[in-house]
Amino acid sequence: MGHSLIQRSSGILLACSSIPSPYGIGSFGEDARAWLRFLKLAGQKYWQILPLGVTGWGDSPYQSFSAFAISPYYIDLDTLCTDGLLEKNVFEKIAWGRNKEKVNYSILYKHRKKILPLAFEKFSGGAAFDQFRHENERWLSDYALFMALKAYHKGISWTDWEDEYRLRSARALEKFKSSKKKLIEYYYIEQYFAFSQWRALREYANKTGISVIGDMPIYVALDSADVWAHPELFELDAELKPIRVAGCPPDPFSATGQLWGNPLYRWDVHKVDGFYWWLSRLKESFALFDVIRIDHFRGFESYYAINYGEKDARKGQWIKGPDRDFIDAVRNAIPDAAIIAEDLGYITQELKALLDYSGFPGMKVLQFAFDSRESGDYMPYTYNSNCVVYTGTHDNTTSAGWFKSARREDIVQALDYFDIKTANNGHWTFIRGALASVAALAIIPMQDYLGLDNRARMNTPSLLGNNWQWRMKCGAINEALSEKIARLTSLYGRV
Repeated sequence: MGHSLIQRSSGILLACSSIPSPYGIGSFGEDARAWLRFLKLAGQKYWQILPLGVTGWGDSPYQSFSAFAISPYYIDLDTLCTDGLLEKNVFEKIAWGRNKEKVNYSILYKHRKKILPLAFEKFSGGAAFDQFRHENERWLSDYALFMALKAYHKGISWTDWEDEYRLRSARALEKFKSSKKKLIEYYYIEQYFAFSQWRALREYANKTGISVIGDMPIYVALDSADVWAHPELFELDAELKPIRVAGCPPDPFSATGQLWGNPLYRWDVHKVDGFYWWLSRLKESFALFDVIRIDHFRGFESYYAINYGEKDARKGQWIKGPDRDFIDAVRNAIPDAAIIAEDLGYITQELKALLDYSGFPGMKVLQFAFDSRESGDYMPYTYNSNCVVYTGTHDNTTSAGWFKSARREDIVQALDYFDIKTANNGHWTFIRGALASVAALAIIPMQDYLGLDNRARMNTPSLLGNNWQWRMKCGAINEALSEKIARLTSLYGRV
C-alpha cells in the first residue's frame, strides 16, 4: 500500500454530525477546527468520519440521495455570515432542539431549507464556482436535476414520479430544465457551499497533521440520483423496479437476517467499461479524503441477493462478485489508493484470499473477540500488523455499554483476558488492548474515550428510528483528556 497506513499510529472515530455546534448538528465550521486541534494535542494522526452524504428516509448516512453529494446540513452558517451571504439574526433565535446531545433531523429539515436559500439569493457566482461546476459536472448536473424534480414532487421517491420523469424522457427533462432553472441552480450552489467548506476544513486537518478517513457505503440507495440517472448499472426490470436487493443472511445476531433493500449492481455491465462509474466514485472520494474505508467489502467477492418484495432476508442467495477484476481496475487507475476494507461478518476463505490479493488492511473489532456468537480472528494475539483495530464501530454498543449489556460469560472472558477484576473501567481496558495490539492503525470511537454508555450508541442495525443522533457534549473535550490520550498513544508506540 502506497500510504502511511503502514506506520504505527492511531485515530479517533467521530461523525461530523456529532461535533458540538450551536446549530443542531456538527458542521464544517470553527467547532470542527477545535476538534482537529484536540486530535493533534491528543497525539492522533487520523480522524475517521461516517459518510457525508445527503440523508433521506431514516437519516442514515448509508442511504443517501447521491453517492457523490455532501449533505447541506453540514454547511456552517457562521462561515456563510463571514462570506457576507447571511445575516446572523436569521438563524440565531431558532431553537435547534432541546437535547444538545441529540441531532433533531426534523428541526434541521424544517429550518435549513428556509435559511440556505437566503444565502443562495445573495451569491453571485465567480471563477471558483465555475471551476467547481466544471470539475463535478459528471455527477452534479444529474444530482441538481434529481433534487429539483424531487422538490417539485414534494419529496416522494423517483420510482413514483410520472413516467416522463421516471423514465427520463429527454423532451420532458428539457422542458423542466427551462421552466425550473432557478430551482436547479440552487442545488448546484448548495453543493458548492458544502464542498468548498469541506475542502477548507480538510486542508486545515492536513496542515494540523491529521489525515481524514472517509467512509464509503458499498451500495447506493434506490431513491438516489445515481440509480435514477444510470438505471443500466443496477439490477432493475423494464419498469425500473428492482429485481433483487442487498442484505445479509440470518446470523447469531439476527434470526431473519438484514434486508437493506439497496439495488444490486449489474457487475457484468460495470466490467464492460472497466468499472468506470466505480472508479469515478473512488477518485471523487480521494479528492475529499486521505483514506477510504469501504463498507461491506465482502460484496466484491460475493454478495447476498434477495428477491425484491421479500419481507426479510431469510430467502436469499450468494452470488459471485467482480472479485480480482475490480481490485485490478482500482490498482491500475489509482495506484496509491489508501483503502481500509470493512471485512466484518462471516469471513470465508474466498474473502480472505481477495483481501490478501488487494493488500488492503481489514478490520478487527475488539468487542467481537469476546462475543461467543462471533466466529473470526478478533483476539488480539491473532492479528498481523496490516489491519485496523477498533474497540467498536458505529454499529456496536459503546465499550462502556458493552460491559453493562454483554452476556455474562463474555464479560468474564474479557476480564480474564486482560487480567482485571472489575468491569467499572472496562472501556479503558479495551482502549489499551486496541492500542497495545500489533495492528498498524488503532481507531477508537470518541464515545469510548468519553466512557459513555449505550445512550451514546450511534446505530443499532436493522432497527429503524433513534439512530445517527448522538452528539458530543459541549466542553467534553479538554486538556486533561487530550493529555491522557496522548500519554497512552505514546506508551503504546503510536506517536
